[in-house]
Amino acid sequence: MNAGGKKNILLVEDNAGDVLLMREAFEELNLTYTITVATDGLQALDIIFKKGSYADARPPDLILLDVNLPGVNGHEILIRAKGDEATRHIPILMLTTSTNPEDIRKSYRNFANAYIPKPIHLDDFIALVSSIDRFWYQTACVPV
Repeated sequence: MNAGGKKNILLVEDNAGDVLLMREAFEELNLTYTITVATDGLQALDIIFKKGSYADARPPDLILLDVNLPGVNGHEILIRAKGDEATRHIPILMLTTSTNPEDIRKSYRNFANAYIPKPIHLDDFIALVSSIDRFWYQTACVPV
C-alpha cells in the first residue's frame, strides 16, 4: 500500500479500551505500523482531508472506522471519504460493535471495503489484526 514506507493506519475509535486492545494486538504481532487515533468524527475528517493541525500529515493507507462516534458518525465519514476523488481509493474497514443489518447494508451501499464486528477479547483482536495485515498488506494489490 505504502510503497517502501511505513504503513499508516487511521483508527477512528472513541472507546479508550478498544484503542488499547487494538494497540496491544499490533504490538503482540510485532507490527510496527504508524497508528493514528481519532476519537471523534470531526478529528477523523481533519486527518483524512488534511485540515487544520493535520495539514501536513501523511494520509492513511487504511482506515479502521467505528460506526458509532460522537459528532459525525462513521457512516458520514465513509460517505465523505468515498465521495471525494482524493480519498476514495483508501480502503475503509467498518470496525464496530453494531451488527444491525441496516448499518451493514448502509456501509456497503456507501462503498465500505469490509464490515467487521468488533471483537471483545485481546486474543480475538490479535486474530483480527493478523487477518487485516495478511489480507490488506500481504495479499491484496492496492493503489499507491
